[in-house]
Amino acid sequence: MTNGNETMRLAAVADIHYGRTSQGTLTGLFAHASANADVLLLCGDLTDYGLPEEAQTLAKDLTASLKIPAVAVLGNHDYESGQPDEVRQILVDAGVRVLDGDSCEVCGVGFAGVKGFAGGFGRGTLGYWGEATIKRFVQEAIDEALKLETALARLRTERRIAVLHYAPIQATVKGEPPEISPYLGTSRLEEPLTRYPVTAVFHGHAHHGTFAGRTVSGVPVYNVSLSLLQQHFPDAPPVYIMALPTDAAAVVDRQQAAAEEAGRRAGG
Repeated sequence: MTNGNETMRLAAVADIHYGRTSQGTLTGLFAHASANADVLLLCGDLTDYGLPEEAQTLAKDLTASLKIPAVAVLGNHDYESGQPDEVRQILVDAGVRVLDGDSCEVCGVGFAGVKGFAGGFGRGTLGYWGEATIKRFVQEAIDEALKLETALARLRTERRIAVLHYAPIQATVKGEPPEISPYLGTSRLEEPLTRYPVTAVFHGHAHHGTFAGRTVSGVPVYNVSLSLLQQHFPDAPPVYIMALPTDAAAVVDRQQAAAEEAGRRAGG
């Protein structure tokens, strides 16, 4: 167990897509994470069709193989069957902290999590204009960004981690076909990360994207989709393990300074 001044090791993976026949397929990954990290982050698409029985299969493997705390968010696949509350509760009953616009603290590190949503990046971000259907779509992205901001605002720890499913920046979806890029995330999720700087961001969803990027304020962002990790680290178990810097307060101070400078430049 670490404290607020010690190095914490995070293990992160997304898009594990547990199905009815997946039992035992990732127990080695969970055991590896337990042996080499202090916390496991599960960044959405934990099930294949969002079925309770799929979540139960995952819960059994986590209970059997994972010996460290787990923090998770759901992904779009976990909503497919209209039973996300059941999926969430099964995982919570197995000891997983499932975040949805809220936050938690583990070993002196704060975690804020949301699923996120789509909508595009930069100048290509879909605007709140036109038909009511478009406005409802955009409002979902706005609501998810507001949930992330609320969760981040609650944290009082020096080290803060954002856990998402959809991407907050375009850099980590590059590699996917350009025409589907707007459906893989949105810059609206990046805005709270500028106002409330974090130590790092983890997400999934873009299975063939890019492993790492940075927000405009310099926050590192990692795409930890299982298939991408398999491509990026072919000789290692497909889970990314990162040691948080010991002097996290200094990291956040630098990010805050970068954000303020970006704001000054934007203001002319």
